[in-house]
Amino acid sequence: MITASQIQTTGEKITIGLSGGVDSAVAAILLQQQGYQVSAIFMKNWDEDDDADYCPAEQDLADARAVCDKLGIPLKTVNFSKQYWQQVFRYFLRDYEKGLTPNPDILCNREIKFQVFLDFALSDHPGAFAARYIATGHYARIKKQDEQYFLLKGKDPNKDQSYFLYTLGQKPLSKAMFPLGELEKSQVRALARQYQLPVYHKKDSTGICFIGERNFSEFLSRFLHSEPGDMVDEAGRIIGRHKGLIHYTLGQRKGLGIGGRRNSSGAPWFVAAKRLRSNQLLVVQGKDHPLLYQQQVQADQLHWVSGKVPDLPLQCRAKTRYRQPDQDCQINTIKHGIAQICFDQPQFAVTPGQSVVFYQDDICLGGGIIRA
Repeated sequence: MITASQIQTTGEKITIGLSGGVDSAVAAILLQQQGYQVSAIFMKNWDEDDDADYCPAEQDLADARAVCDKLGIPLKTVNFSKQYWQQVFRYFLRDYEKGLTPNPDILCNREIKFQVFLDFALSDHPGAFAARYIATGHYARIKKQDEQYFLLKGKDPNKDQSYFLYTLGQKPLSKAMFPLGELEKSQVRALARQYQLPVYHKKDSTGICFIGERNFSEFLSRFLHSEPGDMVDEAGRIIGRHKGLIHYTLGQRKGLGIGGRRNSSGAPWFVAAKRLRSNQLLVVQGKDHPLLYQQQVQADQLHWVSGKVPDLPLQCRAKTRYRQPDQDCQINTIKHGIAQICFDQPQFAVTPGQSVVFYQDDICLGGGIIRA
């Protein structure tokens, strides 16, 4: 296999999505060192007129400009907030209304960074650089073998982001590069300090950009209405009140407000299910409660990195949430676009709306949206 970073550059044009953070800044300088003609685009994906305290795009843009000035890289800003609203955020809201817990970062990668941004960066649009490739600061790797592109985990197991990239197909992988894929986060920080990049001390961003550091429940309430209702145990007894089903996720322990109770074992309570029809939140006691675990999982909206459905049944490994250790499983059948997956061991808090992502060793095969 050859990696995307081993392509003969001869000064080829590459446009990096520069966020104003450490990762993309180090990725930019690594591309320069490999001989690419590097340009940068700062994407504005959220209208933040009223939200400067939570997702400070102006500060991020200033940091991106400082990095480009340091490296001598041209920078342009592009506003994709309209596309983000139409292609990502409205589906995010729709899924929450259905009682699901979506992951907008995955959809953003597919729809914005590796479609809208990719098409723009490679075009001859007046605001673009007519590049041949794009790059981002993701911790993942791309390899090519026999005209086939493979998506691999990043070398740093604590930062691997292939889970968020499983929807990428052959076209975006053939045009994308992940310069940080072979590095650990500590090495990236060290390089930022070594080259005195203006953002070497900047903290990593957390959460979804448009949510930032704000209270998630308050943010969600701006767009969706959810009625309070009863918290019930497995016997149907009312043991408390919830503030709206959209504010809870399966497996959640904190913030339930039902600590010590009479005739209780004293074990912590966890969310086991959201019942939309009755507007009830089912809670159970103890992390080992069987209602918190699932061994059989269904997934739809399937995507395979190779573009081909694998031969079934397929023994592989999978994760149902980011940073979960890979779990042994078997994809038994796919009928009417729905995969039937059986894990070797029951899995904690498998959450509809989240993604199940499949692996063989370091190779990301693809994934789908958990439906049941």
